[in-house]
Amino acid sequence: MSGVQHVTVSAGDADMRLDRWFLKEYPHLGHGRLSKLLRTGQIRLDGKRCKAGDRLVAGQDLRLPPLPEPGEDPRPPIRREWVPTESDLDDLAQRMIHMDDAVLVLDKPSGLAVQGGTGTERHLDAMLDGLMFGINDRPRLVHRLDRDTSGVLVLARNRTAAKALAQCFKGREAEKTYWALVVGRPEIDEGMINLPLAKKGGQAGEKVQVDHDEGLPAQTAYRILDSAARTASWLELYPQTGRTHQLRVHCEAMGHPILGDGKYGGSQAFPDKKNLARRLHLHAHRIRLPHPDGGVLDVKAVLPGDLKASWDFFGFSMDSAK
Repeated sequence: MSGVQHVTVSAGDADMRLDRWFLKEYPHLGHGRLSKLLRTGQIRLDGKRCKAGDRLVAGQDLRLPPLPEPGEDPRPPIRREWVPTESDLDDLAQRMIHMDDAVLVLDKPSGLAVQGGTGTERHLDAMLDGLMFGINDRPRLVHRLDRDTSGVLVLARNRTAAKALAQCFKGREAEKTYWALVVGRPEIDEGMINLPLAKKGGQAGEKVQVDHDEGLPAQTAYRILDSAARTASWLELYPQTGRTHQLRVHCEAMGHPILGDGKYGGSQAFPDKKNLARRLHLHAHRIRLPHPDGGVLDVKAVLPGDLKASWDFFGFSMDSAK
């Protein structure tokens, strides 16, 4: 495809209709494409908008936008949305850990983004039509988990439930419990991390960091459930706020990044242990919140197999969480 060009109308083309000139010079362009270029003002005569029937005058400046070469498709490439297969939907349905008339709870796998974005084609939002299970209402997202975080994810099954659940998360009525393996052992067995966070751009892309001047308030309570000397610790984390990457940044700011978190922990997050899963060791273990229809919803997601292997490697027992 060519770049922007400026052509001076020759004496031989004087009094020719503009559309006839294009038919002579660019026969492969097509009437529809030409009409759009004229309608949007991308083709101009002496800097002014023009029409297909305008007569050319010798010496006029004809401004041409980038045009396709012969044989080149003039249409921009179509971005096709990812479409889940029946196998994708079946696998996701197997991860359902709770369902009633108002709420659906999934044990989200690590690696599955909740919503699409730049460079992300495969995501849960594209799969929700396959999770209606006999009702004519598409499930609605009411909160988020990082793509690399596994565990409890709550969906609303109707508009009323979505409104109630969204208000619940916004009002911090949801009690969320995460499990994480971190590098080393914090000096204090339990406490509160209270560090404001802000998103910052950079050469390596956007990251969240502690920012006492411009950051938003962020609080995370934690306690140590078990530790393997000073090598690694099993933390139970209770976010009091819901900032992006809050748990990951707070753990790193404590000096104990989450295992497998290269984004915030760098090489320190990957100790030389061959038996450890090469992914973020963060799992949304439990959520407890008011049910839209009354009562309390309290659900848990067990550790997936790859993380369980890492827990076993350090000798951590599920009895420590009781």
